Amino acid sequence: MLGVYYKIWVDCILRAQQDPANKKSWPLVTMLAMTMAMSANFVLLMTILEKFFIKKYFYKIDSHLIPTRMNNLISYIFLFILPCFIINYFLVFYRKRYNKLIKKYNFYKGRLFISYFVFSLLLPLIIIWVMILL
Repeated sequence: MLGVYYKIWVDCILRAQQDPANKKSWPLVTMLAMTMAMSANFVLLMTILEKFFIKKYFYKIDSHLIPTRMNNLISYIFLFILPCFIINYFLVFYRKRYNKLIKKYNFYKGRLFISYFVFSLLLPLIIIWVMILL
């Protein structure tokens, strides 16, 4: 499973490096894109687990000291974005590990990454539409 993760990362990195506009910013661009996609998948996974299997919402931060919207934003950042960011950093960017990964995995001209990215962002919307229709 980690092999697929690395293949997507290598595809993302090499695709970003091809764009002259990303010459210096490709680490930030790739980190943001992959973290966003992974966070969307993580939200979907936790929602399915909480709603259909555990039947209780447990993965949340409740603070009565700040307004609800601010609490939701802080919760989302700390519970979904930050864990994905940390995982991505240590598995890909720590000690420039991406150099080894680029040598090991093939480049799919960005198709693998774009498929993963679009699927990650659209799947929750599709599921919501299906649930509304049913």
